[in-house]
Amino acid sequence: MGRLDGKVALITGGARGMGAEMGRLFHANGATVVLADVLDDVGNATAAEIDGASFAHLDVRSEVEWQGVVDHLLADHGRIDVLVNNAGVDLVKKLLATTIEDFERVTDINLRGTFLGMRTVADAVIKAEAPCSMVNVSSVAGLQGVPNHGVYSASKFGVTGITKAAAKEWGRYGIRVNSIHPGIIETPMTTDQRIFTDSDVRERAERNIPLRRMGQPADIANMALFLASDDSDYCSGQAYIVDGGVHP
Repeated sequence: MGRLDGKVALITGGARGMGAEMGRLFHANGATVVLADVLDDVGNATAAEIDGASFAHLDVRSEVEWQGVVDHLLADHGRIDVLVNNAGVDLVKKLLATTIEDFERVTDINLRGTFLGMRTVADAVIKAEAPCSMVNVSSVAGLQGVPNHGVYSASKFGVTGITKAAAKEWGRYGIRVNSIHPGIIETPMTTDQRIFTDSDVRERAERNIPLRRMGQPADIANMALFLASDDSDYCSGQAYIVDGGVHP
């Protein structure tokens, strides 16, 4: 179930956390994996742990870098079957304290980066007349507003919306586009937040999760594998929540 035999997968934010876990799982299920990130040392080390995987430097905000990565991937492998737009940053700050620099940084990485990846890969696979699955990592904050995460919520709502629009535009070309909406996931991006650093806060939070635990990168990777594989061949434009049952 969820096999990716013969498929080529490009995963952004692939150096660590959820992206790295996706890379390992995709490889274990038959995919050739390309991890992309700005964390070159960590990304190269992660790729070296995955047989046959490679690493590509990519600042997802850059149109030029996106085109370069896609061109090199096609030159090396001849195809792109799966794109996972996983790169992202959080911002914990009240809206009145949020600067325009904060706003631009978060939206440029989370939303602009996702848009550029989708557009660049779609252009390539449409020209090649080849099907593709795109998986965009949004958030439960992309379905409801979250206090002190206003700009992050805005960026992830944008990811949710562009996923649905692209699914309708590109379905005729065999391109499926879906989004994953993680809840509280323990990753390098979140481990310095109080919910993970304060044991009492963590315990209270876990009591409010029906499944009584924090999410782990593997929980998101498993959903990404399903959406990347042919097992989800008739699924497109959908928002898949992975949060332990908080948002049924």
